[in-house]
This record gives sequence, structure tokens and C-alpha cells, in this order.
Amino acid sequence: MNPANFKNFRMAKADQVICHCKQITSKEIENAIRMGAKTLIDIQNSTGACTGNQCKELNPSGKCCSGDIVRILKTFRVEKIN
Repeated sequence: MNPANFKNFRMAKADQVICHCKQITSKEIENAIRMGAKTLIDIQNSTGACTGNQCKELNPSGKCCSGDIVRILKTFRVEKIN
């Protein structure tokens, strides 16, 4: 996924798949953050995102979703501070 798509995460579609290996959507990641997830490991434990091993085959970008998840976490931190 293009990092520019996360400039304003709130505009992402709720059904936008972030983790293609586990079919985890942006809404599921947002809910995990609202429930207290603060790190990539928290997201992995609560949603199962970023725990697959088929990134190159399933993700259109051909890479792991961890970078996208970290960007979402950072976006929420910035919004919480403001």
C-alpha cells in the first residue's frame, strides 16, 4: 500500500484490507487501537495482522504490512496529541 494513502488514515475505507495474509481491515486495526493497542506487537496479538507469511504472494505491494500498520499507529498517536 502506498504510504501516501495513510496521510489521513481516517479517510481510509473501513473495509480496506491492510493485512492481505489474514484479511485484516483498517477498521479492525482502528478498533484494536481504540481498545488500547499501542505497538505492532499489540496489533498482532489482538487482530492477527502481520502474522502471515504470504506477503509477496498476496499483498499487491509485494511486501509485509508491518510498515502500513506502524504508520496507522503513528497517525493515531499524532491525532491523540492534537
